[in-house]
Amino acid sequence: MDKLIVASGPVIVENNKVLLDKDYKEDIWKFCGGKIKEDENLIDTAKRRPKEELGIDVEILDENPFITFAAKETPEGKIDVILVHFLAKRTGEIEPEEEIQKWGWFDVNSLPKNIGPNIIPALKHFGFIK
Repeated sequence: MDKLIVASGPVIVENNKVLLDKDYKEDIWKFCGGKIKEDENLIDTAKRRPKEELGIDVEILDENPFITFAAKETPEGKIDVILVHFLAKRTGEIEPEEEIQKWGWFDVNSLPKNIGPNIIPALKHFGFIK
């Protein structure tokens, strides 16, 4: 089992609202994104995952990412997770795939309670909240 996961995804904000989604695995709102594949770099993953999850293309606006770390407890043991987020712009209409339970646009100043621990630090990093 992997002891380290590196995941990448975009931070998409339009009109002061951030795009978040939820899958069936966890009851938390998060940025779209996921594990990098062996033949990908971080930006490739940040572009692939929103296409897979929400049917949208993204343009990376800033190649300097927000990077954070989390330790995740699993039945198999502890896994270190490095999350890498790029500020991005969406093109196309959102058409979520089956894995996505819910998605929505949330005002950056009134986010839902059950959000991933990386959401607020990433929004602060990119200057959307103080």
